[in-house]
Amino acid sequence: MAVCVALLGGESSGKSTLATALQRHLNEIHGLRAICVPEHLRAWCEARGRAPHAHEQAAIAEEQTRLIESAKHTPGVDVVIAGTTALMVAAYSALYFQDTTLLAPSLATQRTCDCALLMGLDLPWAPDGLFRDSPAVRDATDTLLRRELQGAGIAFQTVYGQGEARLQQALRALGTVLGRPLVQEDPALANGLRPWSCDHCSDPDCERRLFTGLLSCP
Repeated sequence: MAVCVALLGGESSGKSTLATALQRHLNEIHGLRAICVPEHLRAWCEARGRAPHAHEQAAIAEEQTRLIESAKHTPGVDVVIAGTTALMVAAYSALYFQDTTLLAPSLATQRTCDCALLMGLDLPWAPDGLFRDSPAVRDATDTLLRRELQGAGIAFQTVYGQGEARLQQALRALGTVLGRPLVQEDPALANGLRPWSCDHCSDPDCERRLFTGLLSCP
């Protein structure tokens, strides 16, 4: 069965861009067969020209999970890149409808993913003319995701940076899961001089300050 990497994050946080970059890199550079599972919620909204009602959320979450599971069992596929998971639908249900009933089952399905990457909030928020509300909603989604993942004991890694920088972080995390290096490490990192990071801090602002500081080190 294929390894599954799940991309999590609120609106305008770079999930689709990273999914495309990951698939291209894995296919063209490493010779792995990687496929993307897009966000079913967006396809649902685009097909109907509206956002879902509260009672429609559960079916959307279930379909997202079905699509991911189907991709994982596709013969010959090495890596499945889930552009989102049912946890995102559950997060939106909690934020928009104050309905938390989807969180427990979505966390259970989240555990079946081999790698969870949370999008950092360092990318500028941009409207798309369709279903993006505001930077405040993105921030609230990030807070909810961190709380639920940590509360459930589900490991995740936050990826920051733009373009190649974010891709390299994602590849490094995925390489650990695959048991093979996907990026060429700096010699200092190869010698064990890895940047310090806090395993318990859930403050994204603190996390961003740490990341920015590491990038500015000589």
